[in-house]
Amino acid sequence: MLLLVVKLNVLLLLGFACRRVEGLCNVQACVDSSTCVRNNQRSCKCINGYYGDHCDKNADIKVLCSRHVVGISAKEDFFRYHNVSLELLYLPNATCLAARTTINNATYYDLRIPKAKYGACGGKPLEKNLTHITYSLSLVTNPEAEGNIIRNPVIRLDYKCIFPYVRRASLPFSIIPFTPETMVRVDDLDAVIQMRLYTDHTYSEAYRSSPSIELRSKVYVEVKVTEPVDFFLLRINKCWATQVPHPNATEGSHHVLLQNGCPDDHTVSFPLNGTGHNGESSTVRYSFDMFRFTTEPLELYLHCTVQLCAPGDPDSCKPSCSSISKREAVRADPTLGLLTYGPIKVDVPEMPQSNLWMAVALPVAAVWTVGCFFLILITVAKAGSRRLTKNPACRS
Repeated sequence: MLLLVVKLNVLLLLGFACRRVEGLCNVQACVDSSTCVRNNQRSCKCINGYYGDHCDKNADIKVLCSRHVVGISAKEDFFRYHNVSLELLYLPNATCLAARTTINNATYYDLRIPKAKYGACGGKPLEKNLTHITYSLSLVTNPEAEGNIIRNPVIRLDYKCIFPYVRRASLPFSIIPFTPETMVRVDDLDAVIQMRLYTDHTYSEAYRSSPSIELRSKVYVEVKVTEPVDFFLLRINKCWATQVPHPNATEGSHHVLLQNGCPDDHTVSFPLNGTGHNGESSTVRYSFDMFRFTTEPLELYLHCTVQLCAPGDPDSCKPSCSSISKREAVRADPTLGLLTYGPIKVDVPEMPQSNLWMAVALPVAAVWTVGCFFLILITVAKAGSRRLTKNPACRS
């Protein structure tokens, strides 16, 4: 899960998404300990993003940590209270300036930089360990001088973006497990995606071995981002089935289930409610009716291409399944990954021996019965004809 850590005026509370602002306030008006703290009977400090003589104004400081951008913003009035103009607000590299923006009819000073310019704008060396990677930046002000003196304080906003960081060793050969995983890298973050098949619509019990499913039975598929949890949005772009393990193999048959995020098989459906809709969360669920190919072997492999989207950009992840747009090609994206599951065996029950025998024996028995009946009729007719020939009275 994404953690935001902000340090204001060289004060950092590790492990929390806390913000602290020290500013002038009226010591007599400092009555709310949740917004201001008295140092003594003559001074006090505003805390937790508040400012003003009574510490009753909220700076509404926001930190942005997304796939491509790291940024921070606060209300314009907060900086004006400290006599800081927009032109005096920048990162250690003075060319990385803040801008004025409007959010919900309120004016903010906002400074955002692409991750590609993180080092050039004065970002501190990336901190990496086995689990996380940390981006650290400092937004500072350069107070204006009055002659050779300065009265306004220096405002310094230190902020961090901490992302889960997962590394996996890759094997020199490919394998196809029953519960496959793939790893997709988004910038400096590795995400692990898993595909499973479940026994019913509750998605509570996954198959632990190669499943055997009857024709026309529902196949319940779940694709999920397992690391990091509930961070990225997940979209399935295409799913198809083949008779062989290799997704791009030319031999054997193949059948497309999903194309450009939309059903391409009339039996494919997404959940009517709850989680699992394509592109809306870190989990996608869908089902289809089991089928078989016209040629042997009676098994198939399921392949899906997936795409990760930033949490702040949900519209780019939702597929548009109108009759026109669903046929549009998906652009090549470095965040695409491929999952393969299989083999999935087709359960074709054999006809019992007794039934097979009856299926053959009954028609044969009927033919023999009809044949014997006609033989009897012919025999009776011939016997009657001989009696007529031997008895002259019958002929007259």
